[in-house]
Parts: sequence; C-alpha cells; structure tokens
Amino acid sequence: MSTNHTLLVELGTEELPPKALKTLSTSFADGLASELKKLGFEFSEHVAYGAPRRLAVALNDCVRKQADKLVEKRGPAVSVAFDENGDPTKAALGWARGNGIDISQAERLKTDKGEWLLHKAQVAGQSLDTQLQKALENTIKQLPIPKAMRWGSTTTEFIRPVHTLCVMYGDEVLNVELLGLKAENQLSGHRFHGDHRFTLSHADNYESSLRDQYVIVNYVKRAKAIEEQLIVQAKELNLTPDYNQALLEEISSLVEWPVVLKADFEDAFLQVPKEALIYTMKDDQKYVPLLDDDGNLASSFLFVSNIQSKDPSQVINGNQKVIRPRLSDAKFFFETDKKTPLESKAEKLSSILFQKDLGTVAEKSARVSQIVGLIGLAVQANNQDVDDAKRAAKLAKADLVSNMVMEFPSVQGVMGYHYALHDGENTAVAVAIKEQYLPKFAGDTLPQSTAGMLVSLAEKLDTLVGIFGINKLPKGDKDPFALRRSAIGVLRIFIAFNLNISLTQLINDVVDLFGSKLSNKETASQVTSFLIDRLKPFYADASNLEQENAKAISADIVSAVLASNASVSLSDINQRVLAVAEFASTESAESLVNANKRVANILSKNNVSTQHEQAINKTLLSESAEQALFKEFETLQGSINQQIKDSDYKGVLSQLSNLKESLDTFFDEVMIMADDESVKQNRIALVSTIRNQFLAVADISLLNI
Repeated sequence: MSTNHTLLVELGTEELPPKALKTLSTSFADGLASELKKLGFEFSEHVAYGAPRRLAVALNDCVRKQADKLVEKRGPAVSVAFDENGDPTKAALGWARGNGIDISQAERLKTDKGEWLLHKAQVAGQSLDTQLQKALENTIKQLPIPKAMRWGSTTTEFIRPVHTLCVMYGDEVLNVELLGLKAENQLSGHRFHGDHRFTLSHADNYESSLRDQYVIVNYVKRAKAIEEQLIVQAKELNLTPDYNQALLEEISSLVEWPVVLKADFEDAFLQVPKEALIYTMKDDQKYVPLLDDDGNLASSFLFVSNIQSKDPSQVINGNQKVIRPRLSDAKFFFETDKKTPLESKAEKLSSILFQKDLGTVAEKSARVSQIVGLIGLAVQANNQDVDDAKRAAKLAKADLVSNMVMEFPSVQGVMGYHYALHDGENTAVAVAIKEQYLPKFAGDTLPQSTAGMLVSLAEKLDTLVGIFGINKLPKGDKDPFALRRSAIGVLRIFIAFNLNISLTQLINDVVDLFGSKLSNKETASQVTSFLIDRLKPFYADASNLEQENAKAISADIVSAVLASNASVSLSDINQRVLAVAEFASTESAESLVNANKRVANILSKNNVSTQHEQAINKTLLSESAEQALFKEFETLQGSINQQIKDSDYKGVLSQLSNLKESLDTFFDEVMIMADDESVKQNRIALVSTIRNQFLAVADISLLNI
C-alpha cells in the first residue's frame, strides 16, 4: 500500500515585481492545484508560498497515481454493426479491433433511441511522474504576466530570470523540466545570511529549511511578522504606525527576513504639510510614518530591513541619509509654491488640455463652477456654501501646476487646500478644494462639508457627461477615465446627502453647458442609465451605505423599486429601497409578494394596465371575504395616501401588511374570474387598486422570497 506525500514545486527567480508578487504566488499555487485536480490527482490541501526570489506551492497528501477507471466506449448501432445474415460489418470489426477485442466480446447498450455495441475498458491510472510536466506547463502559461523577459542566449520567457527548479515528492526529485531547467532538490537561501545553494531533504521540510536560511517563505506569515513588529515598536514610542494593507503587502514582497527599525529626520521638515512627507515616505521609500494621538506626523518613522545587522545603527543611518534629500525636495517645493497664489496658478490651466474634444482644464474648472450653481439651486443650498463651492471649483485644479503636485501627484487637492489657506482663502473654500476628489475608492470617506459635496459632485458629473458626450464609453474591463468609480461616487453623494432632485433634469442641464463640444446625441439618457444601472452593484456593497451596521441589499429589491416607475430621484429611490429591504424581512412579506404575483398575472391575462384605475362598485361585492378586504383597505387608504405624499414608504408597506389576512382569505374563498362579467371586472378592480398602492413604493411581485 503506497503512502501519499507532499508534492513541492518551487521556481527560484531573480527579484519579482513587488506589486505583482502576491497575485503571482496565489495564481501559481491555485493554477497547479487546478490542473492536477482536472487530471484526477487528489490532495488534502495546497499551500501557496511567495517571497521576493521564489514562487512555490506545496500539495499535501498528494497521490502518486491516478485512480483506475472504467471507461465505456460506445460502438456503432447494432442495426449497422451486423448485416442481414448476422455477420459483423467492416464498421463493427474496425471498432472491435481498435479496442483490442473480438466482436463477440462486445456488450450491448440499450436506450430509448436504440441499441449500440459497447465495450467497458478498465483504464489504469497514470503516474504523477508522467502527468506533472504538462500540468506545470499549463500553469505557467496561465500566470498573469503582462510582459515576459528573456535571459541568456535561450528563448525561454518568464516574468523574471529563473535560476532553480525544485520539484520533490516526499524525499524524491521528480523528473520534469521547466523554463529550461531540470528539476533538482536545490534551493537558494537568503542572499546575505543564507547559502547560495542548499539541499532540501524532504518536501515537508520546505518552510522550516528556508527559515533556517533566513527566509520566511510563507507570504501571510511574513506580512504578519512585519505587522507585529511595526505595532510593537510604535507602541514603545507611544505613536501609531500609518500603513494600509497595500503598503504592508508591498513591503512583504520586498523582504525575505523582515527586521523593523526606527529612524528619524529633522523636526524642521514638519513645517511641510504632512501629506507630502507621508507620500514620499510611503510611495517612494516604502517607509511607515508614525502619527501621534492627534494625527500629527512625528519626526520618527519605521522601515523594514531585509538583513539582521550586527550593527543596526549603520542600516538606520543609511536610511536616514536616503530620506533627507526627498524631504528637502518637498520642503523646497512647498516654499517655492507659496510664493505665487493659487489664482495665478489657475491662469496656467488654460494651456493644459483636459481632453482634446472637451478643451482645457481651465474650461473644465469653469464648467464645474457652473454645475455647482445648478446643483446648489436645485437643492436650495445656503448661498454662502454655493459661493464657497464656486470659488473652490475655480481654484480646485490650480495645484496641478505646482511643483509639489508635479513631483508628488497623489497630493493634488490636498496641496491646494494648504495653498488656499496660505493665500487667505475662506477655510470652507480650502476644505472644498481638498474634498473635490472624494470618495477616491470604494469605502473611502465622503466630503464632509456642503461646499465640498457640491464641488465633488459637480466634478464627477462633468467628467461623466463629457466623456459619454464624445462616445468614450467604458467597454468590458476597459475604463480609462474611471467612469464606473465616478458613478459610484455620484450615487454615494446623492444618497448620503439626501439630495432629492431629478437626476434626469440635472444631467440635461449639465449637457447643455458643453454646447457644441458633445457629438453624442444620446448623452443625457446614456449617463442617466449608466448611473441607474450602477444601483445594483452599489447596494450589493454594504460599504457604500452610510448607515451603521449596514447590510448588502439584493438586486431583486432594487429591481422591484426601479420597476415602480418612481421618479429618477436617487434620494427617493434610496428611501424606497430601504423600505422594501425592511419589508422583505417581515413575516407577512412572502404572502403579500405571492398575492402581488397572482394579481400581476391576472391583470396581464386580462390586459389590464396598472395605469388604468377602474372604480370599485360596492354593490357588486357579494362575498363576505371581498367585502371584508374592501372595508379594511378603505379604512387604510386615507393614511396610505398621505404617507405616499410624505415619502414615508416604510409606513406605506407597514400599513399594507395589515391586509395580509384579508388578502389570503380573499384568494382562498373568492373566485375572481366570475361568470358574471361585471362581478369579475369589479373584483379585478379591487385587487388592481390594492396592487397600485404597493406599486406606489415598488413592484414587490419581483422579490425573490
């Protein structure tokens, strides 16, 4: 009885691109696991490994041989396999010969479509030794490598040159070749602390052997070790490390043996806005800034070294020497930029093209200021807020020509805020400049000020309308102008600020501002549809909803609201969605949804439009169940109509839920399709009128309950 062992495959490479390492590691491991599963090789689990100079995967308890299997090989139909004398035809003989049997050994397969010859063959499972080669080749082909490299004199290509190939099953090296290398049991240790090459004794010892060579090869464990060291060191300083998951992963992709150290820079650099200093520390140097309890930047920072130095002070001094010129540049740019006001910088925007068909950045800024006015008027915003937003819109892009933003692009908007304050602009104007790009990504914070909201919304609408207007619509996964992200930002702002205005009218007004620049005659309708189409993914992501403990809302709830012919006010749509989501979780929901579906079918079969309301004749209500339903509905109708006027959609559905028992009894005891046409039409009018009250909120017949 054979024992299963761990299958280990490692590609030893030169330094892999840090931003791609995690994805490559996962893809390599998942890809090989998938290929082997398709071939019928079972294993208990697969573990992905990834470090700056290696990609690896271990498949635990992997079988050495596929299971034997019974294969049924169907032959020709019996009707053509034998002639009129019962002798086998050439077709039958050829099929038997191909299967290595005599025709007399063939079995029969009977189906409702006829009878065929059949041979059941026992096929022996193949060995991992013969099947792994192809599985590895397929895995390499499917890796997400945007641009491959060649090295040496060979035609072999990979994301980086490959120097070692280790393929082991237990303690045995398997005979495979990949990327011009023959498999061995050789690995590379840490570039400075480990051996250039060492022998791996067993696949199970892979992770521990590399740890002895100063390599933490498990990506997750390495990132965790870095994070733990950052937290411990920062806590000792009574400071907080400023990093996110992306920075942590990038640092983890740069080191094999992480050692966190503290370094310092001169306090004089803290006169520069912290955002610029943080940008250069994080993005350029992959350092971790430290903040105090008030969020102020400290003059100390943490960095992750790839060596366990006997004299850490040398490593610290080296990193301090590296950061000083970058901080000096930032200080110089800031001091230089302050010499000219934002207003004069804004004048230079007329020479910078936003998009060739849409004009310059200066023209865009002027349009955004006009759009601010449109939104402000529609939402009846405070005049001062609108004036501040218009001023901010005119200055919002001015920092694009500043030295600081040209050197550190990600601080645009933020630097405009600091320059505006330096110039003596209103604080509200400065804040709106900073908030113009919010939200930048899913889950990002929204503008907090009214002026900031107006500028941010106007900026996004200008981009959406402009790009759609020149027919540069997103296609597939291509969205060079990030219009989908802008659309989600528009939805979040509309809903979070409860802007109960007509989206259609606003977009039409924005289209008019572009004049003859737009060539797409369907711009307004396409932009509106684009935004409405984003509502389902918007509600599917709970991070878009500002309520505490918000939960994702299913697509059928959004569909139900959109099908109710509601006005295109995103705030109104949101109130309906939240009301229907709450209603869908109630005990009476299922019964009422089924009742609405039943009524919808009846109306459809009788060609009755929900737009047509027929008066209910009380004298024709003969059955006690229909009389009770009408009486209860009549009692509720007045308050329901008022709730609809007040947009109290939760109240409407709550009131209508009181009809559950009456509706259930009505459908159980009353025959709607009565022989008497006037009675039939009166009953249809009754259920249609009740359904119309539901439709004032949503078409709940579309709910999946």
